[in-house]
Amino acid sequence: MKRVCALVILCTVGMASVAAQTRQLKNFDQLMFALRTGSEVRAIITYARCRLVIDSVETKAPDAVGGMSISTFEYFAPNSVRNPKGFVTASQSVLISHPRYGQVYNYVKMRIYEDDNVEITARYLNPTTYLILMDETFYGKISAGDDGNAVCLFEN
Repeated sequence: MKRVCALVILCTVGMASVAAQTRQLKNFDQLMFALRTGSEVRAIITYARCRLVIDSVETKAPDAVGGMSISTFEYFAPNSVRNPKGFVTASQSVLISHPRYGQVYNYVKMRIYEDDNVEITARYLNPTTYLILMDETFYGKISAGDDGNAVCLFEN
């Protein structure tokens, strides 16, 4: 009887660990399937692999990495809001302590397009006045693995 219980416990733990494994989403279609089926999705952005535009001027992107959960999102089909390409959009604001700006809201918005291109807006906002202290736009692409693209998407 003890052997049967031990076997059941081992099988249950093994199945749970397989179910909990993370799977990389390698394109927009995989992302949409994961979101439509209720999966939790995380984006990990390697900013140095993006194009950075500040005030319409392309600048060297910082050697930084950021992450964001995509839990609340909207999908806009092509031409639904005068958009030629379909896209998913999600955003998040978090209060952080920045070494230069002090306490700020770190606002990040992502638009992930059906052609696998990604636009990321990053802003620091004053927490009392909401004055924009920093405003940057990054352009990257969904990574399919070892291709050097900036945005890795993972389904849990």
